[in-house]
Amino acid sequence: MIKQPSHLLAAALLAALAFGAQAQQTQLNAPKNRVTDEAIHADLSGYEATQGRIQALNDGGRPVRDYHLSKAQCWLDVSFHEYTRNDRSAFPQEALTESEKLIVGMEQGVEPLPTDTPLVNNAARVREDLWKRFAALHGTPGFVCAQQAVACGEVELVHAGNEYNQQQWRHAKPYIQIAEDWVSDAESLARTCGVAPAGLAAAAPVEPVLTANVLFEFDRSGPKDIRAYSITSLDRELGRLQQEGLVLTRVELVGHADRLQGRGHDYNQALSEKRAQTVRALLQARGVDAGVIEYTFKGDSEQVQTCEGVKPGPTLKECLIPNRRVEVRLHAQPQAGAR
Repeated sequence: MIKQPSHLLAAALLAALAFGAQAQQTQLNAPKNRVTDEAIHADLSGYEATQGRIQALNDGGRPVRDYHLSKAQCWLDVSFHEYTRNDRSAFPQEALTESEKLIVGMEQGVEPLPTDTPLVNNAARVREDLWKRFAALHGTPGFVCAQQAVACGEVELVHAGNEYNQQQWRHAKPYIQIAEDWVSDAESLARTCGVAPAGLAAAAPVEPVLTANVLFEFDRSGPKDIRAYSITSLDRELGRLQQEGLVLTRVELVGHADRLQGRGHDYNQALSEKRAQTVRALLQARGVDAGVIEYTFKGDSEQVQTCEGVKPGPTLKECLIPNRRVEVRLHAQPQAGAR
């Protein structure tokens, strides 16, 4: 082990202390004090000043799509969003602090900056499948084009987890849908990332695999039992094939069920298979060749949302809907002559 000179250790300690102090410099008024024009004006001024620091970093040459600049902006956005919705929890302050931590690091030229995404205000970690899809993009050649979408999608998952803790799935759902859009955008940007910005090495092409989840109502498996917004998501991914000049080569379908009939239960196995078959027929009706479609089913063995602590009843059934899914993976390759 190599020892550093004491004066270097002291300098590092002072820098760390300075970093922490500056990261905490914007303090919102306590919720109970947000009742006067003066208090609200002071908080809004703090938000405006933080936005100005982000703009200054961009003016100084840091691109808008940079992962850390994007993440600082998105933390600021969700903080301000919840502040204006009169969120009385610690979320607005803690999200704002995360934004400022990144801002300070960028201002001071800290390298490397952290890429973790804290679950501020003890937010629930919802939709583990989306977390994994974002994580899979970090470190890939296509990340250079997808970094803004990844950063904001990760923040929106924390936003959703905070809403889930406060008001359960019904209030978390809009932000999860935003995160789903971000991950689809991120994967698309990574796939089509052929040329890096000036000064960076060219990114190698990423294997084109488009992903969507088709969601079903509780204990149902027919085409009329599919949530409309998940059909929209599937159609969006099918539309990307033409937009990105791709030819579909293989489709993987994986059927799932939620846990309410009991893990490993034969009933859930059969239900997950029926759902996969329904989506197979749905794709065929949209012109997908039956010969490229394959499916498997896993019953309730892979839950992406646990909904711990939610009482049995309609709220629990709604909370568990991400588990009542058919995963759709569209494997493709560029059309002959496509760039």
